[in-house]
Amino acid sequence: MTVGRALALLAIALSGGTAAAQTIAPDNGETSAAILGTTLRVFTYRPPCAPQLVLAVFHGVGRDAGPYRDEARPLADRLCAIVVSPEFDAGRFPTAKYQRGGVMENGKFLPPGKRTVDMVAPLIAWARQVSAQPALPYALIGHSAGGQFLSRVAAYAAPDAVHIVIANPSTWVLPSLTDAAPYGFGKVPDAEAALRAYLALPITVLLGGADTGTHNLSSEPEAVAQGANRLMRGRTTFAKAQAAAREHGWTFGWTEAEVPAVGHSATKMFASHQAAAAFR
Repeated sequence: MTVGRALALLAIALSGGTAAAQTIAPDNGETSAAILGTTLRVFTYRPPCAPQLVLAVFHGVGRDAGPYRDEARPLADRLCAIVVSPEFDAGRFPTAKYQRGGVMENGKFLPPGKRTVDMVAPLIAWARQVSAQPALPYALIGHSAGGQFLSRVAAYAAPDAVHIVIANPSTWVLPSLTDAAPYGFGKVPDAEAALRAYLALPITVLLGGADTGTHNLSSEPEAVAQGANRLMRGRTTFAKAQAAAREHGWTFGWTEAEVPAVGHSATKMFASHQAAAAFR
């Protein structure tokens, strides 16, 4: 049994049957989900078409899960996707636990179980249960701080999503065995296998061609080393990932797409044909 599957089953058990009484009704909604013993506020959307996908949307630094759900609605309509947009509030999920995934504590890499990245698999299990769609595939999309979080989910939690779209993040997990987590795979157990799995995932590096500003740009040394702005950091990470996969002869599942003339805007990124193409 995979770690993600085990965590999903644990979350259902911890819910104490609450999920069975919930539902994701048509159109916009708001509810709560008990995930690994933590209650999250979740904003939902169910399109008028027959659902083909669960789309989990991860918000930016403003912790504005509701507006992010709304930004994803046109995309969800095109995909016939049920949207779940969880809110990771700043009080319980500061930068170390949200953007950086909650994988490090006192300089040590934490095992699976109570890390923030481990909440995604049970969130999807919950969404399938409450929407009465147990077999739906799922995809993940995050912008800005949510993109940072998804980079850690991809690197350290090995999701089995059909698509992972990481848009305009301020930092990435580099394909490096020497850069320490949460910026690379240094200090990660069985690091080479984890890196290989990371490079094989169906990740789209989605970048705004004009995302060159510095507002809310991470400025710690590890972030600055990735590039001067989000556009450069994304390009650099993709190039390094492609080179690492080629060097080792590993499967490379990533693609890169840039949205011309768009800066740090979730609205414009989600509405772009590049975003829609990332889910095909």
